[in-house]
Amino acid sequence: MTTLSRSASIPLLFVLLLAACRASEPRLEPAAGAPAKKLLTLEQTLGQGEKVDFAGELARIAWAEDGVHLERTEKERKVWIEPESGVEKEAAPAEKKAEEGADDEKAAKEAFQAALVAAGLEEGKAKRARDVHRTPGGALTGRVEGALWWTKGGEARVVEDGAAGEPELVERSPDGRFLACVQANDLVLVDLENGARTEVTGDGSADVFNGKLDWVYQEELYGRGDFKGFWWSPDSRHVALLRLDESLVHDFTVIDHIEDGHFRVKPEVTRYPKVGDPNPVVGLGLVEVAAPGNVRWLDLSKYAAEEPLVVRVDWAPSGTLLFMVQDRIQTWLELVAADPATGATRQLLREESPGWVNRPDAPRWLADGSFLWLSERTGQRHLYRYRVDDKVLVTTLTSGEWSVGGIDELDEARGLVWLTATKDGAIDANLYRVALDGTGLLRLTSGPGRHSWRWNAARTLFLDRVSSLEEPTRLLLCDGEGKVLRELARASIPDLEAYATSRWERLVIPARDGFELDAALLPPVGFDPAQRYPVWLPTYSGPDAPSVSNSWSSSSWNQFLAQNGVMVFQVNVRSASGKGQRVIESCYEQLGVQELADLEDAVDWLVANRGADPARVGITGGSYGGFMAAYALTHSDRFALGLAASGVYDWRMYDTIYTERYMSTPARNPEGYAKTSVVEAATSLKGHLVITHGEMDDNVHLQNAIQLVYALQKAGKDFELMIYPQSRHGLARELREFDRRYTWRLIQQHLLGGE
Repeated sequence: MTTLSRSASIPLLFVLLLAACRASEPRLEPAAGAPAKKLLTLEQTLGQGEKVDFAGELARIAWAEDGVHLERTEKERKVWIEPESGVEKEAAPAEKKAEEGADDEKAAKEAFQAALVAAGLEEGKAKRARDVHRTPGGALTGRVEGALWWTKGGEARVVEDGAAGEPELVERSPDGRFLACVQANDLVLVDLENGARTEVTGDGSADVFNGKLDWVYQEELYGRGDFKGFWWSPDSRHVALLRLDESLVHDFTVIDHIEDGHFRVKPEVTRYPKVGDPNPVVGLGLVEVAAPGNVRWLDLSKYAAEEPLVVRVDWAPSGTLLFMVQDRIQTWLELVAADPATGATRQLLREESPGWVNRPDAPRWLADGSFLWLSERTGQRHLYRYRVDDKVLVTTLTSGEWSVGGIDELDEARGLVWLTATKDGAIDANLYRVALDGTGLLRLTSGPGRHSWRWNAARTLFLDRVSSLEEPTRLLLCDGEGKVLRELARASIPDLEAYATSRWERLVIPARDGFELDAALLPPVGFDPAQRYPVWLPTYSGPDAPSVSNSWSSSSWNQFLAQNGVMVFQVNVRSASGKGQRVIESCYEQLGVQELADLEDAVDWLVANRGADPARVGITGGSYGGFMAAYALTHSDRFALGLAASGVYDWRMYDTIYTERYMSTPARNPEGYAKTSVVEAATSLKGHLVITHGEMDDNVHLQNAIQLVYALQKAGKDFELMIYPQSRHGLARELREFDRRYTWRLIQQHLLGGE
């Protein structure tokens, strides 16, 4: 699931057009003697009219190509700076090797085109050649109008012309000699030295994917948009591939009502496993490139009863295949090694959890064959070092009531690891260093906020780019021990003073059980503690997906709301707090329940301590945030307005891998599915609910909105609905202006008392 733009809505059923409404802008009177400040228009929040910039400009300074000097870019001119002294000089000429590389690429393309023309191809077509590659042995390959051509020694021929299907997911081997791709759901290898093409698998079909991921695997495991399901070994001798058998996976159809100019609909069918449905049956194979006609399928039979998921595939530097396998509901995970020569497997590690096990990062290998491993076994994510041969834990590098985000860099020669962690704040981002024996943990970034860094080549100095809720971006030069040597740049934001603006406040709010919730508040411009103000609460609140970040916000939309007397308020509920797996698992088998309790406590605190009006609180969100907005209006009395965009309104309608990770299956957890359903709670609706959804959402289906609409209608409840044609899980670009205008109109009507 992903956060998306908040959408608007319109009363009942399907309405596709709404007259745009331009709001009359209130005026803010300056204090006596103070200069008048400008007010934002709604158009400016859409990037229209007079440009407004609350991010500011920061001098463009980075490490130069030599890895020693700093380089400042001034229009077309580059200036080099001695880092510690600040002395400036003209930049050195670009490295010759870059020019030579470009010359070689140009020569290869010209030679390839000439060979094609000599072979009888039209010169105009030959000049359209792309992706030209020279192999180590001197052969040239490239694509011309979709066909893959091969040339060497005056010979030229088409290796594949797309007759077997459009080549997908094309990737060359690390040594540049081979090419792998998927055609018609079969894995294909091409030897680029001689042009030989081999179909590695032969059973690819609408039901069987070889080397290609299906919808649910790419969305929930390997990353949205990443459908590649094969992996080259570092030595280019083997390819590992996943095989997904979709035979038992149910189809789901989304409809485009706009595409066809003759007013016919265009259906789009995807294999989509909903909660409790069969998943694709997974296989993992190994191909020896020297003999690609035979796939060695690994024996996964011992996992069969658990309906396994293969959640990560990787290669160790030694040439061993590594993969991670989990049970269907992801309560355990095993790291397994496979010998590519024999297919024999052995378990290296097993992780278990009372809730769920998140997919870990790949192991980080050391020269002695040991590896670094990130685990949440203690309820916090920490770094461990293991020896492979006997699976012995060598060292625990980090520990405590905080979590490691990831490994930033490893220097074995110096025995050091650099990592990110939450030791000094869950909403901050900081850099730390620790020795490989677990001693000497040191924080290298200083001050509150979210830091990002770039090292010089020797890792003796780093540039630290930092901002916080209270302070705009600064660029610092620091030494290898974290000492700030000097400030190089600070964002200049003239519009911050030219416009009437408010500043974010960082808050820590106690929940009813004492748990501390990180929150952020943007008070109305000209805040008067004697008045009561409406609240606008954008949220996501999905597992381990915080809404509050201690970084500078440049949102003109939020400032527009603050100018118009609205409090903008964000809260990290405990399951989205970044405070460790033990805390995050509070949502296990009851999505929405603890999250809503935390949001209620935060709103109550705001009413009691910051002048919020309890009768004028609005909540909004997209995807998981859409679920939370609708769940709040059907399970709480704190919210006057809810804008729910693309939400899951009963978790039995969402996909298996995401939902069952957090909710188990309906057969195992029927009570949890019932009490988290918005559809089943339709009769309890309070406040004004606005449901918005993309017509072609292939992630959270429009079915969710329709089911909720039907339940609300049967319950006799008033609500509003907006359908966005040709929008998927995000709003189509051409509809965003409409969405913003209507969102503002709803805020005026239901929170500001407008007409």
